[in-house]
This record gives sequence, C-alpha cells and structure tokens, in this order.
Amino acid sequence: MRINIAGILFLTALLLSCGEIKTAQIWTDRPELAVYCEYFNTIQNKYKVSVKYFEFPAMELEKSNNIPDIIVGSWLKNSHTGLYFNSIDSIFGAKKLSRSVFYPKLLAIGKIQRNQYLLPVSFNIPALIFSKDRDQDISNSFTIDFNDIKTLGKDYNVESRGAYTRMGFSPSWDNNFLFTVAVLSGASFSEASPVTWDSNALENSIDEIYRWTREINSNYQAEEDFIFKYFFEPPEKLIQSKRILFWYMDSRDLFTLSNDNMKNLDFRWVIENENVPINEDMVFLGIPKKAKSRKAARVFIQWFFRTGTQHTLMEYCRKNRINENVFGICGGFSALSSVTEQIFPLFYPELLGRMPPSENFMPPNMLPANWVAIKERVILPYLNDRAHSERTEDIYPLEKRLSDWMRTNK
Repeated sequence: MRINIAGILFLTALLLSCGEIKTAQIWTDRPELAVYCEYFNTIQNKYKVSVKYFEFPAMELEKSNNIPDIIVGSWLKNSHTGLYFNSIDSIFGAKKLSRSVFYPKLLAIGKIQRNQYLLPVSFNIPALIFSKDRDQDISNSFTIDFNDIKTLGKDYNVESRGAYTRMGFSPSWDNNFLFTVAVLSGASFSEASPVTWDSNALENSIDEIYRWTREINSNYQAEEDFIFKYFFEPPEKLIQSKRILFWYMDSRDLFTLSNDNMKNLDFRWVIENENVPINEDMVFLGIPKKAKSRKAARVFIQWFFRTGTQHTLMEYCRKNRINENVFGICGGFSALSSVTEQIFPLFYPELLGRMPPSENFMPPNMLPANWVAIKERVILPYLNDRAHSERTEDIYPLEKRLSDWMRTNK
C-alpha cells in the first residue's frame, strides 16, 4: 500500500474549515511530516493537525500574517528566534515531556539564555563510504580522521604513464567535504551581519587542503584528469569497481542508498580532534507567538516526542512502504537518544554498535535564516577556488564575495 503525500497535505488542510475540530496547523520543510500527522489524526479524534509545506518556513513566518501553531524545519535558530517563537519550558515536567530523552547538546541549541524555545527533531553527520572488503584496513571501527584518510588514500593510488588509474580520495571531489574540513578546523561560521568566521582557522584549513592534494595526489590537475576520465559512474559504482577508495556522504544519503549498493559498502563517521560535526540543517520544532491552537499543538508535541511513537511511525512507514527515500525521523537521526541508539538499528542494521558517542557531537553555531544561499553561492565557491591555489592573493577574498552578494540580494 502506498500513500500519496500530496493527497495527505490536501486532505488535512481541509480540516481547517471544520470549526468543531481543534486543529493545529504545522508549517514545515519536511514533506514526510504529513504522514506522521495523518497517523496522529487516525489514532484519536479529539485533536487534529494539518500540514503546509514551505521551503523556508522560518522566513515565511517573518512575512506572513497567517500564523501556524507549530513550525518544524531547518534554520529556525537565529537572532529572530526569540521574536517569533514562544518559550516552551512549560512542556517539560512530571507526566509531560522529559528533558532527559534528548541528546543534551542538541537540546541546548534550542535555548535562549535559560529558556527553551526550540526542540531538536533530527540531525545528520558526515561519513566516508568504502568497499566492505577494505574494512580491516581501518583501525577504528566507527570513525575515521584526516590522517587515516590521507594515508590510506595515498597507499591506494596507482599511476600509469604519468596518470592515475586509481585514486584513494580527493578532498576536492565534494565542496561539502571542504566545508567539513573548515568546520573541524575551527572556522566557526556563525550569524552576524550576516555571517562571521575565524579567518585564520579558515585559511589554515584550506592551506591544509592544498597540501593534501599536492602530497597525496600530486596536484589539482592530476585530480581533474582523473575525474574527467573516470567519473561517468556514480561514486558507489566507482568504489565497487576499485577505481576509488573513499567517497564523502552524509548519513541521510548513506542510508537511502539501494540495498544492492549497501550490501557492498561500509562506512566510518568523519572525526577530527575528537569532534563529529552535526550538519547545520538540523531540524527543530517551535511554537510561534500568536499561535491559536496551543492545546492541540502541545498534545501533538507530547505525542511525537515519545520513543514509542517514533518507533511506531518508523514501523508504520516501513510496513506501508511510505517515505522509502527518507532516512529515519524527518530525514535524519532522531534527537531522542533512545530512538537513535536503540530503535534505528532495528531498521538500519548497519548502525548496530556504530553510532559515535554523543560526547563527540559538535553542534553547529547559530546561523542566519538565509544561510543556505550564502553557503551555496558564496562560501563553497570560495573554498573550491582557494583549495586550488597556493597564493591567497590570487583569489577574490571571501569578505568581498559576501559583501557583493549581499548588495545584490537584499
């Protein structure tokens, strides 16, 4: 049985016109939430929830006169959070929601001063994938650091007539890996006007990438030639054919690979200096100010943040073949530690005993609401350009790129 998500969104929206039903409206950038809400609506008849999709619900909240009762999405934590969301400390307590069910570091992100404004829903972390027959080559059973990536990558390289026929790994294959290196090196991007960062740490991280390319893969041109010659197949196929050793991929993409691919692949979480970075697009939940159906919203929240509920939702989706291309809860690991550590391995056996200790989690900084555009159009292109040049002065500075972009995108 398959359920049409668009149909669910339409049908649940009709509930808003029914004055006799206490309905909470949810805005979200996670389409799969429609299935969770549809399930909630079928198991009780006192409260209902309806769902409306927005690509950036937090930005929509700032300009709309129609206020929802709940927002679930990325990019909710910024300097405007306290202006647009209510404190939800009252949701915790005896016979209510317990703070202890959440990963502490994730719950802390949702605080402003001492008050809880947002609840963490889901998160993702970066990984390297490789062929299962190489598992014994990696000393740590669930993480891999930069030194190991370099050493194993260099040993894997094969040259013939001045060109590589096998290449272990290049940091420039994915700009998101360059960004991960910057984050783990202390670049510390965070909201300002609009963004600030540690310039020295950022430049040191890119210098490291430049040296990585020269010491391990000869030079950037050798990497480009290899890409041009061999990258006509998906990365997982290049791994299986022994053309490359590693590929960078985050958890949401890793666990939505096909079964045929997964059976031949293994993975390690990327770690450096004992830190495993959490992707910036963590999903949070908040109750906006001026929300009208707060009772219905609180009932839904109390229901959703139970271990048993999330287990049931994952089982329901699997049984009915819904959200087959969506990882976990709302596209990531659950912010409920018991769900991620005990329930997820039942659905993703590869995770059994493979989650990094939560004390290694490195949460993202507070970022502006338009971070996605800034990162994609300004920061990643700069990192890519800078990684291919030894001389900083040859590259248009990041500060000027950002100011130029801001001037034309007000």
